Amino acid sequence: MPFLKSYKLLHAKTIIYFNLHTMNNSPVILFDGVCNLCNGSVQFVIKHDKAGLFKFASLQSEAGQQLLKKYQLPATNFNSFVLIQDEKAYTKSTAALMVAKQLTGVVKSLYAFSIIPTFIRDGVYNFIAKNRYSWFGKKDSCMIPSANIEARFLK
Repeated sequence: MPFLKSYKLLHAKTIIYFNLHTMNNSPVILFDGVCNLCNGSVQFVIKHDKAGLFKFASLQSEAGQQLLKKYQLPATNFNSFVLIQDEKAYTKSTAALMVAKQLTGVVKSLYAFSIIPTFIRDGVYNFIAKNRYSWFGKKDSCMIPSANIEARFLK
């Protein structure tokens, strides 16, 4: 039935549009969904984001892949933490510091490290990213959020 196929395609596009619309209204953190360090970082952000400002998507998810493509970032290299905010993409240490700046508690003070030149900060970031699986481990599949935070995760 051609009509049914058209409806399913339209419905799928509506869902994708809804996800992208949601992403445009809130800052989105893209993270490696199988990385234990990255998942721990997301849990930390959730705990210190009292206002519920941030949304999340794994780099491997459909929403994550769409955003990587939209901002012309590599879609297969999952070594970067990405923050999408105000129609800009921030990566690596800059993304992490921009997130820290918007959290509650002492962690906000980490933003002071932004005075360090990016090439130095990203050098440290790259070293940690390169070793994160051996130091912190890796999951077989992406994290499944609990029911109370599921609405903050884009698919």
